[in-house]
Amino acid sequence: MTRLTITALLFCTFTPLVAHAQVKTTRDQILFYTSDWHGERFPDGRPRLPDSLLTRALDVSIEDLWDFLRTHKYNNQFEGNWQSLHPDQPFAGRALTAQYMPSRPDMSKAIEAEGKAEKRQSFNNSWPINDLQMGDVYVADGNGKVFEGTLIGSNLGSGIAAHTHSGFVFDAGIRDAEENREIANLNGVYRGYDPSFLIGMTLTAINAPIRIGHATVLPGDLVLAKRDGVIFIPAVLAEQAIASAEFTNLQDAFNFELNKSGANKGEFEGGWTNAKYDAFTKWIDAHPDKLKMSRSEFDTLLKEHRPTK
Repeated sequence: MTRLTITALLFCTFTPLVAHAQVKTTRDQILFYTSDWHGERFPDGRPRLPDSLLTRALDVSIEDLWDFLRTHKYNNQFEGNWQSLHPDQPFAGRALTAQYMPSRPDMSKAIEAEGKAEKRQSFNNSWPINDLQMGDVYVADGNGKVFEGTLIGSNLGSGIAAHTHSGFVFDAGIRDAEENREIANLNGVYRGYDPSFLIGMTLTAINAPIRIGHATVLPGDLVLAKRDGVIFIPAVLAEQAIASAEFTNLQDAFNFELNKSGANKGEFEGGWTNAKYDAFTKWIDAHPDKLKMSRSEFDTLLKEHRPTK
């Protein structure tokens, strides 16, 4: 064995390898989990859903989205039983995920060292906020901890508002709820309020797959939060899901009018024959302003819904 080879082996043995970030998920890892998405992405790799889709999501129901997702075998995308800063103000955005775990000295030491090497500032519950983009929703798994599990107070709340103009979904607690309600461009749902500080918890992942109650969330998911719960829609299905829910919304609006006039008789929710779809089409022709999707999208969905002759 040559001296050069021996030197190289000793160098590899005793010189630490250059470490990649362990807390922040790499772009390649995000691409792995969201490989079905072929649209625009953020630099970090997250799918970048169009802003127009985030707006459209606010006008559809969780039930109609849930029905669509279940038919596509996405059975774990909803979670309820939240507290909310503004229950009557739904919000939607693209998920930036974070995971918090009970701390232990060795793990916390390694995470703190990584933050120092990356020149990150403040305690690590502020790190995900610095990565947020306009239109994001900060989604964090904090193990449902409320007492001493408060992921933000009002200062961090104002940071979320400044970065996103949207809000947060925390399977954890918050403090300063009263002040957070007064911050413009901020909404959020959380497990509970407590005046305590965050103690005994540490950030372990940014933009990793996480669990929120019964739901599995990936970075870039479309998040829709309403009074009665939160649904997480895979980016690759988001446009189809919204259009499907809008179509159902139109069907319901038409059907409500028929129920009100008595035209449905005892068939209050069904009876969707081709004749009824013909009448529905004429109703849309008379009310084109009700369409949020394009007319071609509507016609495609109409064809799919018509019973086969």
